[in-house]
Amino acid sequence: MTRQTRVLVFLLPLALFAILAVLLFSRNGSDPSFLPSARLGQPVPAFQLSSLTEPDVTLSADILKGDVTLLNVWATWCVSCLVEHPVLMRLADAGVHIVGVNYKDNREAALAWLQNNGNPYRNIAFDEKGSLGLDLGVYGAPETYLIDRAGHIRYRAVGVLDDRAWAEELKPRYDALLADKPLPGEGS
Repeated sequence: MTRQTRVLVFLLPLALFAILAVLLFSRNGSDPSFLPSARLGQPVPAFQLSSLTEPDVTLSADILKGDVTLLNVWATWCVSCLVEHPVLMRLADAGVHIVGVNYKDNREAALAWLQNNGNPYRNIAFDEKGSLGLDLGVYGAPETYLIDRAGHIRYRAVGVLDDRAWAEELKPRYDALLADKPLPGEGS
């Protein structure tokens, strides 16, 4: 091994470590559950999916227009979805408009899950193949999108929607949209 090769063998791991350290440091202090979406500010992608609860009914992005809505991506195979479900039930009981996307799931299992745990959703699109999830940029369930009255995606939260996440992240934005005001952090 030449001297230059030995130097490269020594410096390459050191350089990779430095790059990794800079990357990790740049993310320090940021919310790890917030993943930016290329779709922010854009309409929910067009879709034609059957209703989970009424298979003969076709749902489209039109169900997300007219009301400020939480679009919640969930599945029966998702343990975290069961953890967040009581929060969704309380929000629905308080009048929050919630639409579900049952993601890559089995219809019968999903219906039984709702029967056992309650149904907080006004509509549920059955995304058996994950096409809407793919178009939304879903990493996995659960994910929750805040949709304005025009059907545009205004915020994306990845992971369990718990009381803290609702109070600190989603509710201020939800309330701003209800009042037709700019979202926190968007300016006036």
